Amino acid sequence: MAGKVQQKREALRARLIDIAEARIVEHGIDAIKARDLASEAGCALGAIYTVFDDIQHVVMAVNGRTFRRLGAEVTAAVTQSHATDPTERLVIMGRAYLAFAAANTNAWRTLFDLEMSTDQDVPDWYMAELSRVFALIFEPLQTLYPEQGEEQVALMTRALFSSVHGIVLLGLEKRISAVPVKDLETMIELLLRRFTRP
Repeated sequence: MAGKVQQKREALRARLIDIAEARIVEHGIDAIKARDLASEAGCALGAIYTVFDDIQHVVMAVNGRTFRRLGAEVTAAVTQSHATDPTERLVIMGRAYLAFAAANTNAWRTLFDLEMSTDQDVPDWYMAELSRVFALIFEPLQTLYPEQGEEQVALMTRALFSSVHGIVLLGLEKRISAVPVKDLETMIELLLRRFTRP
């Protein structure tokens, strides 16, 4: 009996994530409302809270999928290029990041629109997904700067990610401080080549 209950809970959890993901892809994080999710999933409102602590955790589950897709696409771009030079790999990653953000804007934005801070109790699995994305950047930087310790390279990783992310965010939002979207790839490449120059 307990097995069937658990299976039903897992099925509901998966269904809610699927529904939330579709809503986020179509309309962004603001489309996530508990009543709407319950109605579409065909469950009672309270049933959501038997599989998730709160709505934020539903969005986090969707973000986990998005992190994995982002990591897979960046990795695939590097693999398909056969690039071995660490700077070239970083440039390819930057282009792949821009392409992912442009093609999946609402899901990508939700990674950062979800209100979370380091003061909160963030689940280990969520931090692990984020760390896997940072690890893609860390490895070539460590190759470029072998004299730097891991802590310094980790800081450089976050600085580089923040810089590329800022260019992409401002460009895709068409802010007046950004360059035209068609020039974003060039701007990212200029940044990465300058950043990785010995």
